[in-house]
Amino acid sequence: MEMRGMMGGFYKISEWIMRLSVTNVLWLLTSFPFWFLFITPFISPQAEGDAASGSLVSAVILMAIVAPFTLFPATSAMFSVARKWVLGDVDVPLFKTFFRNYKQNYVQAMIGGIFYALLFAILIIDFQVYLKQISGFQILAYLFIALMLLLLISMLHFFSLLSHFHMKTVQLFKNALILTIGRPFRSLAMAIGAVVVIAISLRFTFLLPFFFGSIIAVYTFFNFNIVIQKMMLMKEQAEADSDEETDNANGDESQEDKSVNLEKKSQD
Repeated sequence: MEMRGMMGGFYKISEWIMRLSVTNVLWLLTSFPFWFLFITPFISPQAEGDAASGSLVSAVILMAIVAPFTLFPATSAMFSVARKWVLGDVDVPLFKTFFRNYKQNYVQAMIGGIFYALLFAILIIDFQVYLKQISGFQILAYLFIALMLLLLISMLHFFSLLSHFHMKTVQLFKNALILTIGRPFRSLAMAIGAVVVIAISLRFTFLLPFFFGSIIAVYTFFNFNIVIQKMMLMKEQAEADSDEETDNANGDESQEDKSVNLEKKSQD
């Protein structure tokens, strides 16, 4: 029996807290090697000067190596669960859905991870070099921040496409780039939302293990689904207009045929 009123509201809230937290914990556990490498520089003694730059480069390279095999398949699985929620299947079994999609999308997620991890590693290292080691060119460092933001948006689109469509990997990259550039305002909203969630999670660190990844996945796929629905409506409208033009053209041709037949009859 469904509960109503205030108790029903509390029950629904608790359900969503459970869904988001369980999915986020599964995501962190299945990508643990990456997060271990990520937090190690923050908890280890801080070096200075060239040693600090060298340790950062080493950490970035190690994370770029590990991410395609851990972080990206786990994130793909998390987006698949978020997709179910956004499309209305809120009671989907979490463990079964997560690990089934983890297995199904592993290869494509790994290939995507190699591509994105390589680009992110290059941009992060270049940012560090231009910011601290090349005097007079510090302003160019902020260009790499903008490029990393675009790459982040493209990566979010990649995960949404991977969880929603059956495409070849090259098509996923291509469509992720098209959505990033072709829908700039929606893409910017996705990026701002993700940054806000991360900022809040860093402010209230107890949220990190339970919510920040799953909330970003839900928010991202919600925006992605709006874009896809609008594009499908536009496609259907274009096809309807094309069919109408074809019918009108066929009608005009039939009228011409009738008029030709009438002319022939009158000549006879």
